[in-house]
Amino acid sequence: MTYRSTLTARLAGLDGARLARVVMARKDAVAPPEPRSMEEVAERLLRPGSVALALPRLPLPCLQAAETLAALGTPMSRSALARALGATAPAAAQELDAALEALADHALVWPDGDGELYMAAPLRQAWDAPLGLDAPLEELLEGVTSEELRGMLVALGLKPPGARRQRAAAVVEHHGDPQRVASLIAKAPSAARELLERRARSAPRPTEFIMFGASGDDSQPGERWALDRGLLIRNRHGYGPARMPLEVALALRGPDWHAPFDPLPPSARVVPVGSAAVEQEAAAAATAFAAQAASVLSACSASPPARLKSGGIGARELARIGKAAQADDTVVRITLETAYAAGLLGRDGNRVAPSGAYDAWAEQEPAERLAVLLQAWHNLALTPTQARDEDGKALPALAGAPPCGGCLQARYGLLHAAAQLPAGHGVTVASELGPLVAWHRPLADSSPQDGTLFATLIREAELLGVLARGALSPLGNALMEDDVAELAAVCRRLLPTATRTARIGADLTAVVTGTPSAPLSTLLDSIADRETSGTASVWRFSADSVRRALDAGRLPDELSAELASIADGPLPQPLSYLIADAARRHGRVRVAPACCVIHGDEPALLAELAAHRGLASLGLRQLAPTVLVSGSPPDRTLAALRDQGYAPAAEAADGTVRIEKTPPRRAAAVPAPRKATAKAGTGRSTYRAAEASAAVGSHALVARLLTAPPTAPEPDPFGTGVPFGTDTEEIVAGYAKQLTYTDVRQLAHAIDSGTTITVEYVAASGSHTVRTLSHLALDAPYLEAWCHLRDAERVFTLSRIHSVMPA
Repeated sequence: MTYRSTLTARLAGLDGARLARVVMARKDAVAPPEPRSMEEVAERLLRPGSVALALPRLPLPCLQAAETLAALGTPMSRSALARALGATAPAAAQELDAALEALADHALVWPDGDGELYMAAPLRQAWDAPLGLDAPLEELLEGVTSEELRGMLVALGLKPPGARRQRAAAVVEHHGDPQRVASLIAKAPSAARELLERRARSAPRPTEFIMFGASGDDSQPGERWALDRGLLIRNRHGYGPARMPLEVALALRGPDWHAPFDPLPPSARVVPVGSAAVEQEAAAAATAFAAQAASVLSACSASPPARLKSGGIGARELARIGKAAQADDTVVRITLETAYAAGLLGRDGNRVAPSGAYDAWAEQEPAERLAVLLQAWHNLALTPTQARDEDGKALPALAGAPPCGGCLQARYGLLHAAAQLPAGHGVTVASELGPLVAWHRPLADSSPQDGTLFATLIREAELLGVLARGALSPLGNALMEDDVAELAAVCRRLLPTATRTARIGADLTAVVTGTPSAPLSTLLDSIADRETSGTASVWRFSADSVRRALDAGRLPDELSAELASIADGPLPQPLSYLIADAARRHGRVRVAPACCVIHGDEPALLAELAAHRGLASLGLRQLAPTVLVSGSPPDRTLAALRDQGYAPAAEAADGTVRIEKTPPRRAAAVPAPRKATAKAGTGRSTYRAAEASAAVGSHALVARLLTAPPTAPEPDPFGTGVPFGTDTEEIVAGYAKQLTYTDVRQLAHAIDSGTTITVEYVAASGSHTVRTLSHLALDAPYLEAWCHLRDAERVFTLSRIHSVMPA
């Protein structure tokens, strides 16, 4: 019975509620196109890529149980697994049952009708050496010759059988008895015994490459004794390190050895904290961030930041934005990354500028603005405030780094860890949440700059109001439930509405408590300079700031009227004097554009030139009785004046008359002909992966799967069978003959719907690569697509695509 058949039978025997749990836990397996049978669901669940996506979502006990099954092999009884984990006590056994239940919900481990545990085959590949153990002896003996097996049996004191298979079985039977192995090693030379005991407690060494001509005899003391008796095995060529079989390692570790199993999370010091205090602190943090985020994006709108040649926004631009918005680097980075993920920012050539969605976002209330950014932060596949890499080098923002699944799981783990704290309690120090996150999400990634586990992530959550007083706030609870409507409602309850008035003081400052509305921020940013931003924002008026508004075409009376409309009292006299004085000085000196200047000693002649209709195309303008400026270059102006019968003289830059002398023309030397070479340019196009998020109705899908037959018939449009669902499926199936029908449906759906897909592709050279493709266009027998691996358009042969997975 295959893994697929056992899993299909398992799924077919589940009730609706249990099947819905599997569907919700493994949404990638029911992504469009929807599966039409339990067999197709099982096939998707057993794909290596699907299994790799499920592992990071599991807590530590689930991973420990799965690793033990991967090391010792399946099928295995539940009682044998409990003994291997040392989980025979009632409390530990209960936690083990919960871990197996979670693994079953993810379709990674499941029991059959006899209670034997089965594991998804790709799960074994998740560990190079689970529990530090190597492969079983039977597998390692596959490369051993019959004569070598005979020597092992003789060294063990056993009579060798005649056939190779019988000899291998005799060695396996002998080493399968831990007592016989222990007795044999007890009689070994001290060097061999120490070597074996050391190897039994360490992970297998990776394969080593040996240069041709070099000696391959690097045996350690005592290794030959172990090799002769099958306690260590080399490959058939004699290269690489000797490997210790699973049975030998377990015998050396002894009957008291157990695989690690931590059923309970680490303890954290907690203190009582009221819900009102949590909400109050969360509201203050969220209000401050909402105001600072609006300031950051407003600064980007006024002056879009430039991108580095290598991509991203560098430290200089981040500092400029922070200074303009009066926000620190952490706030600037979070705002830029979340706004970009939410579609509020986009690339505009070599700059990052607000998109059309930003204008609508800026007009919303602070609660609606914050909800958009919080949702983007929750689903962000990176740590936005990570400012340095492992080598301590500064990292730009919006660098377009590959998605980090471990960063995303760290964020989910933090929310789950905080939610599991006792009700009405919070941790004494926020850093104590780090070990809890590591327990809930062992495969999560912590930032290299963290002094304690997940310190950067915890600081982000506190800054956003997701964590407050060491506990999960209502904002964090809404994010954990992934309830967009609830998140918006909590934001409206915690955050005040936008402030539309300012308190303007005689010290030429404007103070706005709370989050200023978009029109108020725009007005004050145009007339004053922002000094602080947060729970209260402060602007300062100066002669330069008022002059900037006048330069933009605003009138003094207009400025005074607009400021009076947003002030919560009359305008202070110093501000009125400042506006009047700036208006009086503004424009006393003017700068006019000119391509050249025409001057002379006769005012009447210059007035005649200014009024001449034939010179209207020059754009002449009289600045003084004897001075004209022309909007045309000097040569064109001279030619136009001479065409109208005037005799102007050209002047040099120093005021001297320029002598116009045309040199005789001579042909340039003709170089020897050269062979033309063409250098292919490399064009780059940047695509933002369009999210193909087709929400699956869990209950409707479960109902259809329960009534559908266990297996769906393969289509046979040319016979009497079921026809293909679409023309695209028929075309793809005709060329990609090595794909299963499930893969054909996945690929055809991606082509028809324009969604992103991941394929395993075998090039003409024979190299295997896994590529994520978007913008697919079918041109049978080829598939044109944008390859995210090469960051360029590529043409793929359908017959070389060996498997298809959701992106």
